[in-house]
Amino acid sequence: MNMKETKRPLILITNDDGYQAKGINELIKSLWGVGELVVFAPDGPRSGMSSAITSLIPIKYKLIRQEEGLKVYSCTGTPVDCVKLAINEVLEREPDLLVSGINHGGNMAICVNYSGTMGATAEGCIFGIPSIGLSLLDHQPDADFRETCRLGRTVIDYVLEKGLPHGTYLNLNVPVGEHIPGIKLCHQADGRWIKEFKRSEDGNGKPVYWLTGEFRNDDTHPDNDMLALDNGYASLVPCKLDVTDYDLLSEMRKTFNPNL
Repeated sequence: MNMKETKRPLILITNDDGYQAKGINELIKSLWGVGELVVFAPDGPRSGMSSAITSLIPIKYKLIRQEEGLKVYSCTGTPVDCVKLAINEVLEREPDLLVSGINHGGNMAICVNYSGTMGATAEGCIFGIPSIGLSLLDHQPDADFRETCRLGRTVIDYVLEKGLPHGTYLNLNVPVGEHIPGIKLCHQADGRWIKEFKRSEDGNGKPVYWLTGEFRNDDTHPDNDMLALDNGYASLVPCKLDVTDYDLLSEMRKTFNPNL
């Protein structure tokens, strides 16, 4: 057995709600003893950041807490900045797993494209690290994360044992409930946000706009993640970094590259 095989797994934890959020701290408790935990998370809320990076101003970080098997850092950057900085400058070796969350609020359907939680998850995947995003469909600061931790551990244990294919990361969403019956493997629902802004006025009577909206899910396929969540199940969607439409690529080649 070589040295790497004898080491406990190194688990990098991040989020987009900030290192003080209840979700990430409940996740830390649920993973205590599973491996060496390094938390590298924003110093405050960074929701909706997707894969945003900081390029025009410097980023800083500081050690907040250290004890046996755990280090907690806060960072002034985005969730993706946190992943990049931790891996490039702080960690002594490459993580065996990245877990992003637990997010306060769902990241199902098209929300995966806006989410800072999932942006950080995708970034871990870019580095070749098995990566999982965890979200609870409850925005409350004092939300109950017990079921999310329980189901999240099931997925985390699976990934630590089996790994993930190159270029694939996982998106787990959990509905609110005292006992969730299980996890359904799903595809991302084909839906979108509508009525996305509420118009108001500033002190000078000029219009300002607040982000709001309603989600419309037109996906009738029985395996979409929104339907699973609406029926009380957690949804698990394998996501890919490669966004190439291979079917259309093949079809368009007939026109643009007929002789190649």
